Amino acid sequence: MGLKRYGLPAFIATLIVTLVFCISLTPFDNQPTFWRVLIEGIVYYVGVALVEEVYLRGLLQNLLEDCFENSQNAVLYAILITSFLFGFGHVFGALGQPLGTIICKTVWAMALGVYLGSVYVKTRNLWVPIVLHFVIDLCGIPFCFSTSNQYPQIALVTSLVAYVLLGIYGLSLLKN
Repeated sequence: MGLKRYGLPAFIATLIVTLVFCISLTPFDNQPTFWRVLIEGIVYYVGVALVEEVYLRGLLQNLLEDCFENSQNAVLYAILITSFLFGFGHVFGALGQPLGTIICKTVWAMALGVYLGSVYVKTRNLWVPIVLHFVIDLCGIPFCFSTSNQYPQIALVTSLVAYVLLGIYGLSLLKN
C-alpha cells in the first residue's frame, strides 16, 4: 500500500533524472560487463538503501522522535535532523567534484531524506523507504557506461529540482 500511495513521485523523478543522465552522458564510452553492472549498480544500491534506511529512519529517526516526544513537532524535528545527517553523509562521496556539485548533491540528499522520512512516518513500514531509496539510486546506473566521473550541468540541475520537489512533497505528507 505504501509504495502505491507514496511511491509514484519517486518513480517519476527517477525516470526523469535517469533519462537526463542517459542523454547528457552520451556517447557512452565504457562497455561494462553484465557482472559489473549487477554488482556495482544493483547489488551496491540494494546494500546502500538497506543500511542507510535501517540506520537513519529505522533507528535514528525513531530515537529522535522519542527524544522530542514532549514537542508537538517531534516528528518534524526527527525528520529534519536525520535528513541533515543524510545530506552531509553524501558529501564524502562527492569530494573531488566541483563545489557546485558537492552543494547540489548535499541539498538534494537532504531533500530526499525529508521525503523518505515522511514516507516512513506515514507508513511505519521501513521497507517502503528502503525500496524507494533503491529505486531513486538506480538513476546512477548510466555512470556504469561512461568513463566520466563528473555530473553534467543539466543532470545536476534536473536532479536538484526533482529531488527538492520530492522533499516538498514529503513535507506536504506530514500535514495530512
